[in-house]
Amino acid sequence: MIARFLIWCVGVAMMAGVVHIVTIFGVPRYAVNDPWEEIGRFGPTGVFVTLPRVGGAEKSLPGLDPAMAQATCRFSLDDGPIRIKATPPDVYWSLSLFDRRGLHVWGFDNRGAGQKAADVLVADGVQMAQLRENPPDELEDVVIVDWKGREGIALLQIFRQQPSLDGEIAAALKGAECRPAPLS
Repeated sequence: MIARFLIWCVGVAMMAGVVHIVTIFGVPRYAVNDPWEEIGRFGPTGVFVTLPRVGGAEKSLPGLDPAMAQATCRFSLDDGPIRIKATPPDVYWSLSLFDRRGLHVWGFDNRGAGQKAADVLVADGVQMAQLRENPPDELEDVVIVDWKGREGIALLQIFRQQPSLDGEIAAALKGAECRPAPLS
């Protein structure tokens, strides 16, 4: 009788463990607030949208540096490669690319790249092959990123060095481009 009860308890504990493990692994699949959707509430796909100031009255994205001004762009490679261009003021800035799930894939800044402006082309494998086959002259000084997915997120951050630069920084974020760049 006791042995049967112990076997029953072990069986119940094992089933509870399996249910808990399946639930934990299933949560990401059913989560609705993934980075792609969260950034989508700020604006449409294919354009840079200036994010609210971190710590301000409006809610911004979690984990961003309050000393930086940010703009983000959701992009899709379905209509061709994406050309990202920005001309920030002469302060520290960075451009980062994330996959749809919000994992950092690629990035550079003005100090490491030695460039005053960002000019990046994001293309998938097929588009990269087309570019190698017939490289346009206009892409000679462009940084080309080989992208593994169909969608991604670009984050442009500019250091708020002093309040007198806020207007120039806002204009740079507003003027940043994130648009399809047809190969033909």
